[in-house]
Amino acid sequence: MSRSFIMVILLHIFDPQMATIIDGKGLALSLRGKIKEEVSQYKNSGNRSPHLAAILVGDDGASKTYVNSKERDCDFVGFDSTVHRLPSETSENDLLALIESINLNDQIDGLIVQLPLPKHIDSAKVTDSIDPKIDVDGFHTINVGRLTKNEDTYISATPFGIMIMLEEYGIETKGKHCVVIGRSNIVGRPMSILMSRGGYPGESTVTICHRHTQDLKSHTLMADIVIVAVGKPHFLKGDMIKDGAAVVDVGITRVDADNAKGYELRGDAHYDELVDKCSAITPVPGGVGPMTRYGLLYNTLKSYKRKLNL
Repeated sequence: MSRSFIMVILLHIFDPQMATIIDGKGLALSLRGKIKEEVSQYKNSGNRSPHLAAILVGDDGASKTYVNSKERDCDFVGFDSTVHRLPSETSENDLLALIESINLNDQIDGLIVQLPLPKHIDSAKVTDSIDPKIDVDGFHTINVGRLTKNEDTYISATPFGIMIMLEEYGIETKGKHCVVIGRSNIVGRPMSILMSRGGYPGESTVTICHRHTQDLKSHTLMADIVIVAVGKPHFLKGDMIKDGAAVVDVGITRVDADNAKGYELRGDAHYDELVDKCSAITPVPGGVGPMTRYGLLYNTLKSYKRKLNL
């Protein structure tokens, strides 16, 4: 257990009403350090480096920033990384041909195609063209099916990171009521499966809410754990949760602001309204985001070890 987590426990002994701020940034840094040590051992034994490839189509600012962060993460832990930056007018056939060439490359352990893609490209078709063995985003239909059957697979990086945070911070999930706001295939649906599965974290009773849910507040007020992933800044207000609930905020949106950057980052949860009511909460930034990036590294290392029988 790291020094920061020990400090959290000590602070709660003296002030049990204080919310636990789940430090995803610090936790991810610690876990990346462990991956770095493991990779160093494999390389010192004569093995090649793990290799993560990424494809970025177009010039979406948020996607470019995220891919750049992944490159830095790979460099930190000792992975090789390749980024294919393609213009937005790239055809679907050309993209599929590139993916197939990467599928056939035994030196590549993980492949991600950064979403969203330009509108003329079928994202589902592209996702399912990736070899499931190197689909470290966990989006391929086969890997999603394995997840629903609780079989060994690549869990999507964001849900995986959230589960690690809940475990590391000792958030009780067994028998708890978990409300997931958002039903995307990337976050909401896999989170509902993971939170209801056997073991820890898990064993929760799960409610999925979405845009057509009537009286959303009545559901969130009954929740012991709220996971919000809708992409709407400050969507979850302070009057929407009960005292002592845990809140996991997946959203991150740039909002215009009068500062040097010209913007600030806001989550889906209204942090200032919620923090005094929560037993635990993830901040934005510094919460789920860094753990998503850790999940991608973890899955890539998992693929690498499978390929090399390590």
